[in-house]
Amino acid sequence: MTPMIQRPPFAAFLVRPFAVAALVGGMLLSSSPSVAADAAPKTEHQMKGETVEQRIADLHKSLGITADEETNWAAVAQVMRDNDAAQKALVAARTAENRQKVSAVEDLNMYEKFAQTHVDGLKNLISAFQTLYSAMPDAQKAVADGVFQSVTQKTKTAAH
Repeated sequence: MTPMIQRPPFAAFLVRPFAVAALVGGMLLSSSPSVAADAAPKTEHQMKGETVEQRIADLHKSLGITADEETNWAAVAQVMRDNDAAQKALVAARTAENRQKVSAVEDLNMYEKFAQTHVDGLKNLISAFQTLYSAMPDAQKAVADGVFQSVTQKTKTAAH
């Protein structure tokens, strides 16, 4: 019987840069012991069983989105849905592969796809959120800043 070789925790050092957007966009990378093993990186929300629609509703409430902001908010929510769908498509592709036949190079290539999908989604999310944020009154911007700072603190704590 051939012994199983443990893969190094490549994903662990990538958690912090993706954390804030991931919690908002649903793509927080886990610090699992393999690069893309176990199908795909999981978000904190996915680990709790939370759906993208629940994340959207929670963020809408936390940010105090007004009726006048709904159009800009709809764009943010759609990006969150699109990002979630893109990540799920990669998970489905990864799950369909035979994990016993995936080489280390193939594993790293798949992780690169997850990371690139995350970066692309983050760019879209920043663009949509910037439009919403720019139109917010200062008091609401302060609330948004607090929401994101809270997420950052939770992520830093969870990453250690």
